[in-house]
This record gives sequence, structure tokens and C-alpha cells, in this order.
Amino acid sequence: MAKDTSDTENGLRSPLRRKLLMGMAGLPALAMMPRPTFAAAPTSAVNTTGLAVTDTEVTVGILHSATGTMAISETGTIQAEKLAIAQINEMGGVLGRKIKIIQEDGASDWPTFAEKAKKLLVNDHCAAVMGCWTSASRKAALPVFEQYNGLLYYPTFYEGLEQSKNVIYTGQEATQQILASLDWVSKEKGAKSFFMIGSDYIWPRTSNKIARKHIENVLKGTVVGEEYYPLGHTQFNSVINKIKLKKPDVIFADVVGGSNVAFYKQLKAAGIDLSKQTLLTISVTEDEIDGIGGDNIAGAYSCMKYFQSLKNPNNEKFVAAFKKMWGEKTVLGDVTQAGYLGPFLWKMAVEKAGSFDVDKVVAASPGIEFKEAPEGYVKVHENHHLWSKTRVAKALPTGQFEVVYESPELIEPNPFPKGYQ
Repeated sequence: MAKDTSDTENGLRSPLRRKLLMGMAGLPALAMMPRPTFAAAPTSAVNTTGLAVTDTEVTVGILHSATGTMAISETGTIQAEKLAIAQINEMGGVLGRKIKIIQEDGASDWPTFAEKAKKLLVNDHCAAVMGCWTSASRKAALPVFEQYNGLLYYPTFYEGLEQSKNVIYTGQEATQQILASLDWVSKEKGAKSFFMIGSDYIWPRTSNKIARKHIENVLKGTVVGEEYYPLGHTQFNSVINKIKLKKPDVIFADVVGGSNVAFYKQLKAAGIDLSKQTLLTISVTEDEIDGIGGDNIAGAYSCMKYFQSLKNPNNEKFVAAFKKMWGEKTVLGDVTQAGYLGPFLWKMAVEKAGSFDVDKVVAASPGIEFKEAPEGYVKVHENHHLWSKTRVAKALPTGQFEVVYESPELIEPNPFPKGYQ
């Protein structure tokens, strides 16, 4: 099990963490736009499978790492899910029922995610669970959701190569993020050589396998190095020396969690200027920069579908509501926003189905549109992933990103791209 780390090591401020663990404080702003509320139908009609649904409440689980090395990344997602649920409750809830939250801590330990998932489904009878962050945590929990027919809303960009009846994937898969970002950096920077560095678990390894195939077979480039380090690792000087020797056109980074703090600080200390050395990350959002420090990563590029700096009315309302609930100094990243989508997509599917029963909600999900999504607009595909845009942005010293590229159209999700499996 990964050890719990201090608030300072996780890049978290103690008051924020205490507030998060204690639950919500203060009244949230209303949701983006008014939505229809429903008179409560008889519970026997909308819940035929023994879920935790009463005449006035429906129970939903939240399952993320509030402690351990992944807390730096998952804290914002917990906050966003609680914001969405609070807003939904202000509008009257789901099918006339307010949402009750049961929160569990995966503690940055994959077996713990499976254990807590079982508790939420078997003991607590949650109608849905917003949860997991790493692919390792999702892979650990997935058999539990499939065995007990639970419904998971998974918010993180990931490697793809998966599709489950019991999961709605609200982040991007590889074709929407990895391949799109490599195409961009090849075209805009003329990049031909790449050095890959990632954390040592399924998502970075599979992502880099996909990236390598694209670099070599499509872009006709070369991978001059590929290194992996355990979650929570903090000593990167050796690999930084290798990068300096290889002089790649691009450092392709998918280091996750608290390790990012050490990696980017050590890059800067070693004299690597990210305004001259192109670095493309598919794992750093504003949440991580809050711990890294803007000066230590300024100049790097990140490929995500969402950045806090997006200029659209939906996002402006989302950012204002988030800061009202969680404090003006909080930041919002890609997975934070994708986490926010989950409760709303679930609410819309339940109301379309007229039932909380998982099979009926799953059947109703394809085609669901969320026009008020902070990223602009999303739609649920038949493969349970979302149509979304791809964006590349440059990290600024302020800790925010400046968007430098946006795909002109929504990209259709394709979790099983030919030639990359």
C-alpha cells in the first residue's frame, strides 16, 4: 500500500484538505442552466433492483484517493463531483429525490479501490459511483462493478482499449489525446525524436506503447529513450542526465501524482529550459501545477480536452461556482471538469430512463447531450465514451495554461483503434 503523505508533500493546503474530508461548506451556486425537475414517482416503480433509493433520497458513491501520492490529482475531482451533486440537489434532485453521498478513500492503493467499490455496491447499494483516477485503480475495481452490476462514472483521460457496460468514461481515450497531441507537436515543432518518461503502471506503459507505434509507423520518427519510475518516486536526476545526453526534440511525459513536483523542479534545477526544450505532457493539469509551481513548468505543453482558462459562458459559470464552494485559490484541471460531468450525465440518463435501475440507465445513456458542459459540449457515444474536442495548451508561470490549439470539430471516441492494440 502506498504510504499517506503529508499535505505539503501532496501539494495540498491543510485547510482545503480538512474541508474536503469534512464535506461541503457553504451553499453552492445554482447549476449552469435550469433543468426540469420531476415529481417523485413511487419508489417501487423506479427502483426494482434493491438500490439505496427511498421516496426522498438516492445514494451515490464517491471513490477517489483523498490520501497518498494521488491525492494531489484526485482532490479536485472529488470537489467537482460534490459541486455537481449540490447543484443537482438545489434543482430538486433526480426523479424528485435528493442525492445522498457516501465517500470512500481509495488511499492511492489499488486493492483498496476494489475493496471500497464492493462496499459501496454490496453494503451501501449505491445507484452509481463517481470514482477512480488511475487506470490501475479502475482495472482493480472494474471486476467488482461488473460482478455486482454497478455503474461507474470514470473521469480520467486514459489509454483506451477498454469498453464496459458498467462504465461511462467521461475523460478522453488515446485517439482523442495521445495521437492528437503527437500529430500536433510533429506538425508545429517538426519533432522527429522523442524521449518518453512515465510512472510505472498500466496507463503510462500502455499510453507510451500506443505513442511509440504512432511515432514510428505514422510520424516516421524515433524514440530515443523510454523510462518508468514507481508512483511517488522523487529522484529523477539520472533520467534527466540521459535526456540531456540524448537531446530529443520532445520529452513526452506521463508521470502522475506527486512525482510531478519532484520531476519538474529537478528539470529546472538541471538547467533544462522548457521554453527551448519541447516537453509535451498528457498527465499534468492545473491541479498538479498547484503543487509543482508555475515557474517550474512554464513553457511545457499539455494535451487535454479542458483547461480552466477556456473562454466560454459555461466554463465561466463553472469556475465561479467551484471557487465559491472551495475557495478562490483553488484551481481546476481536466479531470476535475470530467468529474463534474458524471453526476449530470447520470441524472439525465436516469430521467430519460425514468428509473434508477442500472440496466435501464445504461440503455438510456447513448445519445445523452450535456450542452452546458464547461468544456463546451459533450455527447455520450454508444461505446460509453464522450465525443469531445482536443486541446493543446502552454503552461504559464501563473500556474494556468494558454490554449494554442483546439480541434475544429468534436473527435469521435475510438477506444480500440486499429493498429495500436
